[in-house]
Amino acid sequence: MEEPQISIVAPLFNESETFPLLIERLNRLMDRLPQRIEVVLVDDGSRDDTAQQMQVLALTNLRYHCVFLSRNHGHQLALTAGLDAARGTEAVLVIDGDLQDPPELLPAFYDRLREGYDVVYAVRRKRKENMVKRSGYYLFYRILKSISYVDIPLDSGDFALMSRRVVDVMKQMPEESRYLRGMRTWVGFKQTGMDYERDERVAGESKYSFSQLFRLAYNGIFNFSEFPIKFLTRMGGIAIAAALLYFIYNIIKRFVLGQEVPQGFTALLFAIILFSGINLVGLGIIGEYVLRVFFQSKGRPLFIVKSKIRDGKWE
Repeated sequence: MEEPQISIVAPLFNESETFPLLIERLNRLMDRLPQRIEVVLVDDGSRDDTAQQMQVLALTNLRYHCVFLSRNHGHQLALTAGLDAARGTEAVLVIDGDLQDPPELLPAFYDRLREGYDVVYAVRRKRKENMVKRSGYYLFYRILKSISYVDIPLDSGDFALMSRRVVDVMKQMPEESRYLRGMRTWVGFKQTGMDYERDERVAGESKYSFSQLFRLAYNGIFNFSEFPIKFLTRMGGIAIAAALLYFIYNIIKRFVLGQEVPQGFTALLFAIILFSGINLVGLGIIGEYVLRVFFQSKGRPLFIVKSKIRDGKWE
């Protein structure tokens, strides 16, 4: 077979209900486009029959290439495994398997790529999640943009079309705590956004728990911002300045104004709690950086591939 021009990468985890709908829409898309397209499906350790459906499909349809991971590694690492396997000579489209990212936007993305852009990312203008999640996403993207040393676009996720050279650069980045949309921005080259309305899940429930969302947010903040460590330094400076001002105030009150300085237990307790809290926050921030260095220094592979199906054959 000729090398595909475009690869579509979709990580899947317990997506048995959405899988037939995903394949139906991908087939319709590939049938009407002139480019040679392959689809790389990554099973991230599913516990339902997602992997079995993938096997049947890939063994009978040569346009589908399946990667089966040894366990659940998480969304970002599953995407990384898909990018590593993608063979598209021109571009790679990253989508979610729950169909909240409409694959039908590929032609519009590809047109912008042909105009000279290396990355065409989707910008979510309307979300269908509940109010709590929508508010959390809104605040997080704006906080991250304000403190990040790279200009990460607002309201953009992993849904994007990337040129071959961008994907090749990202494959060389061995970060263990991955935040792919930040890495994509850091790579540079010419990038542009396209608005779209994010759909609801067609079936099933979101696989991202609140704890996983917080972990992803932590990776974005600690991997692409110097703010946490600088915040710690500033807090230390503010605490020292406050202590000095309070000390000077008591000296003036006692020796200049001749007033008694209160020896209150409440003031002492407040000072102890304040500075203990600052110390604990500081240790937590330092611990986040140390933890990332610790996991990165182990040199373990980012993911483990159990098996693959390429061109209708097991590998």
